[in-house]
Amino acid sequence: MSADPSPIRILSVDDHPVLRQGVAALVGGQADMNVVAEASNGREAIQQFRAHHPDVTLMDLQMPEMNGLDAIIAIRGEFPEARVIVLTTYAGDVQVLRALKAGARGYLLKNSLHKELLETIRSVHAGKRALSTEASMQLAEHATDDALTPAEIRVLRLISEGNANKEIAAQLSVSEETVKGQVRNILSMRVAKARSGFRSAAAKRRRCARSHSRRSNRVISNSSRL
Repeated sequence: MSADPSPIRILSVDDHPVLRQGVAALVGGQADMNVVAEASNGREAIQQFRAHHPDVTLMDLQMPEMNGLDAIIAIRGEFPEARVIVLTTYAGDVQVLRALKAGARGYLLKNSLHKELLETIRSVHAGKRALSTEASMQLAEHATDDALTPAEIRVLRLISEGNANKEIAAQLSVSEETVKGQVRNILSMRVAKARSGFRSAAAKRRRCARSHSRRSNRVISNSSRL
């Protein structure tokens, strides 16, 4: 009779102790996984990964000293097979694509600290990619973007369905490097579009501020003539 498989060893990385405690409590109730180490920022995450070699790492994005994206890049630079799940409050498609480009295999929002998190840990440990419903919808929403080529649209749709780069390459009969290049192109376009949106919003706020200032000056001028 074969022995039970070893439990999934997890590194939990977040600058909020309450979040890490919640993860530890949730994982602690499972027979097939356990938290072996914790970290409160990206630098600690790298150190703890080197020390413990976890099977799955749960990584926050916004942290002091070093953010989660930089930590993912550094960890996978040393350990290419590292399996990382981003656990964050940010659902925007640019953030999702950045995380996937950095090497994350999963992307969840912090309101998923229940069954979805446990299922995602198991899926990523098994070699699959897993995205939250919100993240998948964000990606799928932009799969009709006119700026994307037909090939990039196909890649984006397959990503939104949870396929890893290797699986996408096999389905499209292209190399994995080709898929990675298309992901880079999609990300650069989404970042440029987001920046354009920020600039437009800022310009609109400035116009509104100037308009409000002119109206205020007219009121003051009219009041002084009374």
